[in-house]
Amino acid sequence: MGCNIICIMKRMIPIKSAAIAVISFAFVIGCFAASEQAKTDNGWIQLFDGKTLQNWENPYDWGKAEVVDGEIHLTTTERKFFLTTKDKYADFIFEVEVKMPEGNSNSGFMFRCHKEKNRVWGYQAEVDPSVRKWSGGLYDEGRRAWFISPNRDHAESEAAKAESIAQFRERAGDCFKRHDWNKYRIICRGDHIQIFVNGVKTTDIHDSEDAEGYLALQHHGEKGKVYRFRNIRVKPLGNE
Repeated sequence: MGCNIICIMKRMIPIKSAAIAVISFAFVIGCFAASEQAKTDNGWIQLFDGKTLQNWENPYDWGKAEVVDGEIHLTTTERKFFLTTKDKYADFIFEVEVKMPEGNSNSGFMFRCHKEKNRVWGYQAEVDPSVRKWSGGLYDEGRRAWFISPNRDHAESEAAKAESIAQFRERAGDCFKRHDWNKYRIICRGDHIQIFVNGVKTTDIHDSEDAEGYLALQHHGEKGKVYRFRNIRVKPLGNE
C-alpha cells in the first residue's frame, strides 16, 4: 500500500512539473502576444469594432444608430441628435471617417463635449458639404457658435468677420470630398486644438473653455437621410 502511494507520487511529480512548464510557456506566449498587440495598436483605442456599439450611447429620446456593413449609420425621424462615447477624454488624437448623404446635410464631431438627457454641447469639428465649405471649422455647439475658426458670430466688425472667413477658406480650400469618405483628425493637448480634414490643417487655435469631455457623432436632423461613419479610434496622450 505504502509502496503504491510512493510510486504514484513519484509518477505525479513529473506530470505536475510538465503542467507547470506548459502553463509558464502559455503565460510567456500570452505576455508576448499582449506586448505585440500593444505595439501594433501604439496606444490607439478602437472606438468602433465594426460590429457593435458597445462604446457608444444615444442620450436623446430620438434618433437611431445601427451597424451596417462595418459602418455606423445614423438616421432620425425628428431632429438633430448626437451619438456619444460612454467615456470621457482629455488630451488625445481622435480619428474618424465620414460619408455624407446627397443633398442638404450637415454634421460634425463633438470633442471634450458635455451631455445630459436630450442635450449635447461643446466643441465641434464641422462637417459642411455645402458650397460654404466650412468643413474643419470649429463650432461651439450650444454656447459661442462660430467664435474663432472662422469668427462669424463674435467679430468686432463686418470687415473682421469677412477677413476671418476668408482666412479660413484659404486654409481649408477644397479639402472636403463631397461624394466620398473624408478623414478627420482632431488633436487636443492642453488648450491647443488642431483639426485636420484629409490631411489639411483647417484649424489651429488655443482655447481653454473645456479640458475634458465626450466624443460624439452628429446627425443634423434631415429625415430619411443616412449619415455614415467608420474607422473610429482615439489615442489618449500623456504628459510628453
